[in-house]
Amino acid sequence: MSAVRRRLSAPVAALAAVAALAAAAPAPGDGGAEILRRDTAAVHRAGAVGVAAVLDTPSGTAAARAGEADLRTGAPMRTDAHYRAGSTVKTFVATVALQLVGEGRLALDDTVDRWLPGVVSGHGNDGRRITVRQLLQHTSGVPGYTGIREVFPAGYSARGYYENRFRHYTAEELVAAAVGRPPNSEPGVAYRYSNTNYVLIAMIIERVTGHPWRTEVHDRVIRPLGLTGTTLPGDHPYLPAPYSHGYHTYAEDGRRVDTTVFNSTAADASGDLVTTPYDVNRFFRALITGRLLRPAELDEMRRAVPIPDEPGRRAGLGLETTPLSCGGFYWHHGGNALGYSSENGVTTDGRRAVTVSTNSFDESGTGRQEQADQAVKALIDHALCGRDG
Repeated sequence: MSAVRRRLSAPVAALAAVAALAAAAPAPGDGGAEILRRDTAAVHRAGAVGVAAVLDTPSGTAAARAGEADLRTGAPMRTDAHYRAGSTVKTFVATVALQLVGEGRLALDDTVDRWLPGVVSGHGNDGRRITVRQLLQHTSGVPGYTGIREVFPAGYSARGYYENRFRHYTAEELVAAAVGRPPNSEPGVAYRYSNTNYVLIAMIIERVTGHPWRTEVHDRVIRPLGLTGTTLPGDHPYLPAPYSHGYHTYAEDGRRVDTTVFNSTAADASGDLVTTPYDVNRFFRALITGRLLRPAELDEMRRAVPIPDEPGRRAGLGLETTPLSCGGFYWHHGGNALGYSSENGVTTDGRRAVTVSTNSFDESGTGRQEQADQAVKALIDHALCGRDG
């Protein structure tokens, strides 16, 4: 999670530029590992401090790394390093919400006010008119709290980070700050990404089940899938070993700061996730192949609407799609946190999955982050367009 939206969408011209390589990119069994190593090195050259990439296919698993996990010691990046995956947690949370729908305990057409009466009100925000589906699909119109500097100062300056890195946030204060602003749109009218949507979904999960959202995600997703490298740390600000340090370059002064230590209650259910590339691949393959949701709920999750200004891209319920240069598209939900940027992808049949983790995020406006994002996009396109050996 960061103050800005992920910027990994590729324009049509960029997709065309990688199409020739992507169409012929082989799988691990027939040389795909070398392509993965080449593309991982390209992400590092584009500006990422360190890069780890893991590709799973029916032929096996390939992994590649480049750059450094710790600039102070010079320790190299590791493919099993823990990192903050930010908004990727939204897919985990959406999965739990849809499991509750399948159990008949929640409905996608339920209003926010049914479960959280009076929580979304004032300044034109009205929880009586906003549904669970709209929260999950970012069509609720509820403003995002990360865009409010005084609420999330760590996202805007080095000083804000150092003064707030151990700060505890409650879901209620994040939502209250957001609804203190006018809505982005009328409910159901337009797609507008907002981290507040998933804080509200988590509050609803807690109201329905009587348990904290982290408990429900752990018991329903993390533990059953054996995601031993995945945690929802909350107030615990340190990462488990092995981990990559995170380096965030602030737009305000261009200063690069080690932001590894952070209390991620600032993200709540919109971005509180520590994981590894191996676990992310396992999760998305299990999800898309129906291990976590019944067919009806998985169909609802994949019912997607266009993402404005990003041709070809669409948003489902906690999932997004991006076109592949070799035809078709893939499912994914990337994320960024202070000092971390990551993306993933799984083919529609679940046979191929790739996750790319980088331990830097640059908001200085120099274009380095955009270059790194496009290199990640090309890596994913190559990996998912490869042939199965």
